[in-house]
Amino acid sequence: MAADDVPLDDKSKRMRDLLSSFYSTDQSTSGANSNAVSSKYATLDTINSPSFDPDNYMNLLVQKSNLETLLQRHVEMAAEIKNLDTDLQMLVYENYNKFISATDTIKRMNSNIVGMEANMEQLLEKILSVQSRSDGVNTSLFEKREHIEKLHRTRNLLRKIQFIYDLPERLGKCIKSEAYADAVKFYTGAMPIFKVYGDSSFQDCKKASEEAMSIIIKNLQGKLFSDSESIQARAEAVMLLKQLDFPVDNLKDQLFEKLEQSLEDVQLHFEGNSNHSAKADESVKQESPDHIPAAHEVSTRELVEAVRAYRVIFPDSEQQLIRISHDLVIKHFESIEKLIKNHISSAELLGLLRLVWDDVLLMDEVLPEAAVADACLEAANHAVKQYVAGSFSHLLQDISESLMKVQINQKEAVKEEHPLQATLEASKKAVIQGSMGVLLDFRQLLDDSLPLLSSLRDLIVDWVQEGFQDFFRSLYNRFLLLSGENNSATQDVIFHDGIQGDKTVAGLVLVLAQLSVFIDQNAIPRITEEIATSFSGGSVRKYESGPAFVPAEICRIYRSAAEKFLHLYIKMKTQRVSVLLKKRFTTPNWIKHKEPREVHMFVDLFLQELGGVLSEVKQILPEGPTRKHRRADSMSNASSTSTRSNPLRDERLLTRSNPQKARSQLLETHLAKLFKQKMEIFTKVDATQDSVLTTTVKLCLKSLQEFVRLQTFNRSGFQQIQLDTQFLRDSIKDNVEDEAAVDFLLDEVINAAVERCLDPIPLEPPVLDRLIQVKLEKPREQTTATP
Repeated sequence: MAADDVPLDDKSKRMRDLLSSFYSTDQSTSGANSNAVSSKYATLDTINSPSFDPDNYMNLLVQKSNLETLLQRHVEMAAEIKNLDTDLQMLVYENYNKFISATDTIKRMNSNIVGMEANMEQLLEKILSVQSRSDGVNTSLFEKREHIEKLHRTRNLLRKIQFIYDLPERLGKCIKSEAYADAVKFYTGAMPIFKVYGDSSFQDCKKASEEAMSIIIKNLQGKLFSDSESIQARAEAVMLLKQLDFPVDNLKDQLFEKLEQSLEDVQLHFEGNSNHSAKADESVKQESPDHIPAAHEVSTRELVEAVRAYRVIFPDSEQQLIRISHDLVIKHFESIEKLIKNHISSAELLGLLRLVWDDVLLMDEVLPEAAVADACLEAANHAVKQYVAGSFSHLLQDISESLMKVQINQKEAVKEEHPLQATLEASKKAVIQGSMGVLLDFRQLLDDSLPLLSSLRDLIVDWVQEGFQDFFRSLYNRFLLLSGENNSATQDVIFHDGIQGDKTVAGLVLVLAQLSVFIDQNAIPRITEEIATSFSGGSVRKYESGPAFVPAEICRIYRSAAEKFLHLYIKMKTQRVSVLLKKRFTTPNWIKHKEPREVHMFVDLFLQELGGVLSEVKQILPEGPTRKHRRADSMSNASSTSTRSNPLRDERLLTRSNPQKARSQLLETHLAKLFKQKMEIFTKVDATQDSVLTTTVKLCLKSLQEFVRLQTFNRSGFQQIQLDTQFLRDSIKDNVEDEAAVDFLLDEVINAAVERCLDPIPLEPPVLDRLIQVKLEKPREQTTATP
């Protein structure tokens, strides 16, 4: 086998085997084992094993190989032998330097150790000499040392005796200087001697000292219960009494009462600072936003030091101290919540929270077991949530008050030009500026570096988003209540001066409609953008039921509300006219009606109502596109001929002497209506002046037609209806966008009057024109002009 074909591991193993066999000392044993193994396991692979037998190997090789194989094996083995010799030579060269270095090291060690034994012997002799001399010195000085120690003990004893004799005088000086701590220190130091010799040698000193200490104890008790003394001085007095073995446990309750009084002092200072902060000028706040009043700081530090002292004085009072520290936080936040109800700004709230947090940090240093910071965080959670909810509540109240201005002005008979427009603008301002204002306040809470608020950031974001969602829902409910709609969710709302019990003003409903449009198209998009910019995030609620603020839902609510309030406004105006028409048609006896002499007064009232509608919509609604249907363009859709040339009247005049023919003609007229092209009278209402006014006029004229159909007229009554209708035709049609529909409805009124008339003979055109002209020429202050 060639050396290059042998793997590295096999080659290394073979080298180790060769070296092991070269340095082996038990050649006989290995040879015996080798012979045994070679005889038992003779193979061609045993050449590299320790049990290799050359003779057996050669015999086996000759038996299993031919001449060519033997020659090849010869060449391979020659190459292997040469490689092994080379490896062995390299191994010797590599280890030669190590052998030389080891030899030099051994020589140096031998030379160094030669003189060491002699040096060690000399050192031992010197140590023994020093020890013998030390023993001699100790022996010679033993008696003197004993005498010195005896004198020292005597000197100390004399000092103690002198101290005992001087103790009453020392205690008297301490009483005069009120150095009670030194007095207690001196007396407790002398107590061991008094216990042993107090009844014999130092009887007089003991008695005088006890009399002085009784005075000191009384003074300490008086100091303990003195209101003029500080908490620290009282605590020191308790400590001194405790060192004198005075029973102080019965004083514990009284001391904790004093501690609770100091807690009340801290709270009074905090409330005073809170009220001052709520009433302070804004410029002062900007100059010193982080200012902590000195009185509050001093009282808080006194309380903290008292707690520190009480922990030492009463080790078993930890629970009482924890309760007091929690009471401090609770009382602080009770004061803050009272101020929140009075609507404070975020800057004021931050100032109060800083005061509380500083108190908490001081308390946490002396009483960490109380976990005051955790209690403060929980209370701050509730307070900030209340502040967010209160801000939305105040914003809702501000918007309501701006909307109630119309109703209040009407109740107090206040004259104002364009009151609805002013109310709408004020309400828009209250919505958008109020919303931006509360967002700015909430942003200050998020941007502040106070650790107490940093842990509440995600909660504040959630509260703001949820607050706006609930705010706009509550605002919608408030709109419903203001409009007079019944809503059980808003029955607990209380308005200014009991206005909720008054009758709803129709103009207010129109303002609500346009304000809903503004909220849908302007307010919600702007608020959504601001929330996305400054109040994104928040993951505490995890959105189990969807996002906290859903602008699409709010927009849908107010889009629907705008349509609802617009229809409600039209309904309210129509109902007012219906009441007027009902009174007009139910009061007179139409069978005995007198000949008409002028246009009836109800027409003036009717036009007044329409004029009021026009005045209100002009303040609130845009004009809208002009698309009036002229009579010339609508002849194919409906009858728009005036009563002066009414075909039905002419036919009825020709046939009134023949009842049978009249009934036949009436039947033909109804059949003609069935097959005539329908006119669309009641179309969708748009938020424009023309649309609202036209829809109101249509509904009023339809109501007029229904009231006419419920009565029976004589000739004069019919002629009165004819005169009133003609005057309305000339007064209304130029101010509505759908003249054709108005003409059609007025014709229907005349037709209904003809059908319900016993003798339907109309006024002659000259008479009709003269009566209308007389009406038009009357002074404006006596009659109402057209809208």
